[in-house]
Order: sequence, then C-alpha cells, then structure tokens
Amino acid sequence: MNWNKSLVLAASLFAASLQVVQAQDNLINALKTNQNDNSKAGFTFTEIINLKNTSIKNQGSSGTCWSYSGNSFLESEMIRMGKEPVEISQIFSARNTYLGKAKNYVRLHGGLSLGEGGQFHDVLNAFRHYGALPQTEYTGLHYGSDKNNFGEMTNMLDAMLATFVKSKTLTPNWEKAYTAAMDSYLGEVPKNFQYKGKSYTPRTFADQVIGINPDEYVGIASVTDQPYYNKFVLLIPDNWSFDNFYNVQINDLTDIIDNALNNGYTVAWATDVSEKSFSWKNGVAYVPAKPFEQMTPQEQQEMFVGPKPEAKITAEQRQTAFDNYQTTDDHGMHIVGLAKDQTGKEYYIVKNSWGVTNDYKGYLYVTKEFVRYKTTSLLVHKDGIQKGLKSKMKI
Repeated sequence: MNWNKSLVLAASLFAASLQVVQAQDNLINALKTNQNDNSKAGFTFTEIINLKNTSIKNQGSSGTCWSYSGNSFLESEMIRMGKEPVEISQIFSARNTYLGKAKNYVRLHGGLSLGEGGQFHDVLNAFRHYGALPQTEYTGLHYGSDKNNFGEMTNMLDAMLATFVKSKTLTPNWEKAYTAAMDSYLGEVPKNFQYKGKSYTPRTFADQVIGINPDEYVGIASVTDQPYYNKFVLLIPDNWSFDNFYNVQINDLTDIIDNALNNGYTVAWATDVSEKSFSWKNGVAYVPAKPFEQMTPQEQQEMFVGPKPEAKITAEQRQTAFDNYQTTDDHGMHIVGLAKDQTGKEYYIVKNSWGVTNDYKGYLYVTKEFVRYKTTSLLVHKDGIQKGLKSKMKI
C-alpha cells in the first residue's frame, strides 16, 4: 500500500464527509426561516387522540433522528403492552447500525452511501442482533458534552472505510480498527450491567425488560412503479440494508395511521421536511393550495398564521416529487396522536427529536395531505393495520 496516497485520500474524504455531517444542522437552520412569530395565536388545536409517549429528546448534532424516533416508538410500544417504559439508548442502536453499514460498504467495495442516516428497521435489526441498553448505561457522550456531536467521529469513520476499500488486500483487522474508533468517541459497550437491582446483558435486557418482537412490525411505503400490496426494496440512500417495505396506495398511508391510532398504536414516520410549508419553529406542516414561488410576499409571510387551504395531492404528483428529488428521506419522527383545528381539519400530533425549542414544546401538527405527499416510509405494528389491508398484503 502507498501510505502517502492513502493519507491524501483519507484527508480528502475527511473534508468531503464534513458536508454530510453538517447536513443535519444546515437543515435545522434552514427551517428556522420557515416561521411566523404570531403563528400559535392563529391556531386552536383540540386533541382527538393523544397516545402515551416518553419525554422529548434532543439528537444534537447527529443524523440519528431515525434512532431517536424509532426507539421512541418502541418505548410507546412498551406502554401499550402494559410495561413500564425505559429510555432506550439511541446511540447503542446507531452504533450497531454503523457497524452493519460499514460491513456492507466494504463488501460492496465502497458502492454504498455512508453518513449517519438510517431507517426505522435499523432500530429493529440492531435490537434483533445485538439487544438493547438503557440510556443510562450507554449515552455515547464520552468527553464531557451533554449533546451528541458526531462530526469528527463520522469524518474519521468514513475516511477509514474509504481507505480500507482502496487497499489491494483487505486485512481481517479492519473491523477491529473501526470498532475501536467508535469506542474512542462513544465509549465501550458494557457486557454486563445493573438495572433496578438486577444484572443484564444487552441481549437479556432487550428480551426481558423491553420484550418486543421485531418480527411483528411492518415497514410501509407508497410508489407507483411497483405492484401494490407486495413487498419491494425502497431505493433510498438510507436503506443501506436493502430491507423490504410493503407498497400501498397513497390514501392507504393515512388510513393505516388512522386505524393504528384509533386502536392504540403509534406510528414511526419518515418524511421530507425541506418544504417551505414545514415550520419547525411554529410546529405546523401542510400543503399550500398555491406553490410558494407563486405566493405574494404577504402570503409568504402569513403562511403559518392560522389554517390555510390545501392542495389535493395525487399519486402521480407524489411519485414525481420522489423521482425528481423534491421529496427526499430527510427526517424520522413519531406520530402519537390526532387533533383538529378550529375549522375541523385533522392533523397528526408528531413527536420530534430536536428538543423543546418550538411553539409546541417539541411536538408538531401535520396535516394528512402533507403526510400523503411527503411520507417516505412508515413503521407500525402489524395489528395496527386494518384487516382488509392486511389481507391484501398477506400479513
């Protein structure tokens, strides 16, 4: 191996991957412009369903929304099952996912998207293969910070992997080196630990305390170029494991969510949040009747001042937005309830992982039309799906 070339390669990849690491912070900063100081006064929300969920968390400077929302979903599943919920270590799930992604990256000779992103099934797969830890036992905060900051770690890990696959002979030590680098940033994984006076391993904690069965959960997506109600591989960069999703029609997305909520099941929701009509600060997302570019400056200013008319989205419009990258898999959140505004329009109550920094202390109100338009995937317990649809899907 030519070490001078390898160092140059690692340095260039370090700089390039910095752009990926900064993407999450850039997205949040961009969304700060989608806001109005008088928004909350213009809405009156009445709760219809509000299922129990655990406290709002903050993923910090890390692209781990999928792990925070996926584990929040599992915590609500514990509540639904009559268990006392425990905050599950989001970083333990993420760490194990990064190792799995690294293995696929090496096997595909670098032909795989890296970065910190993932999908909800990654939480289930990590649970299935590695177990789980309580947050108190594995915070990933290894050097004095009270929030995640994955920038330096991700740069290092991505550069290491690129160097490995460029070598002519891959040594069996690459995985040890990669794991050691994660240990140095996130801390070593405890083999045994005490929780409420009992001794556990990650495996026994997952099985005995959390007690969910990963095989009971179903991934849902909606595209027009695959047969409906069959499984298919959703081709998005964060589906690095090439997991299957059930393909449903556009209106099935909200029908599934409605049925789940009405029967006590929350839903994990992956979506695009880059639209001007998604306001994190104001905690509202909808599909304007008029495109942002066609609005007057006054209309743009008042986008979030009270309920507004919405466009009706077709399956073809949804697919076009997905195909031309207008809809991308930006963010994962957790749908925990249903509300209506003063006009009677229904919104989903959505739990986020960006702290309690918006008008609704970490929650958002999202219209059904926005969900039909911008959803990339859902994760739900199979029994949260209506029987007729389950029959079509052969679940």
